[in-house]
Amino acid sequence: MALLDRAFDIDVVAQVGTGDAVLPAAQTYRPDVALLDISMPCADGLTVALELRKQVPRCRPLILTALDQPGYLRRARTYGVSGYLLKSTSPETLIGAVRKVAAGGFAVHPGLAEEVPMLEESPLTRRETEILGLAKNGADAFDIAVALSLSVRTVRNRLSGSVGKLGARTLLDAVRIADRNGWI
Repeated sequence: MALLDRAFDIDVVAQVGTGDAVLPAAQTYRPDVALLDISMPCADGLTVALELRKQVPRCRPLILTALDQPGYLRRARTYGVSGYLLKSTSPETLIGAVRKVAAGGFAVHPGLAEEVPMLEESPLTRRETEILGLAKNGADAFDIAVALSLSVRTVRNRLSGSVGKLGARTLLDAVRIADRNGWI
């Protein structure tokens, strides 16, 4: 944050170490921009961004993260973030992004900006998304069937259908494709 403090027109009003400390600090200091990471202790940055937009609407969340997958950017947009940069961003670009977000604009890491417009909506149904999400977390067909009150055959059919819809070779590939695009 010392980098931001050196910019003549940016004042760092608070620094916190955990996600659950962001909202109280934002309510106290009323910043124009909150710099967040998706992976923070105690509360993830996307959830914090959503709460900031609800409870401190003037504060614009800017994500600075190592997660360079377009699906995270898409998900971040649905949570109301005003910017999404990678930690590899140059200091000058970061300062420019903070200024842009504070002025009401949207800042996105250049490499991700090119990929995001090409993303499509998920081809999966709600139930396929739910089943694939459980598979992503390690559940097998039996566990998924029990959790969702379905037959094992139905679960296997939905998983197979998901693999086909996503053009994947295996279930693992389908999970990776859906996860990368932010569909699960």
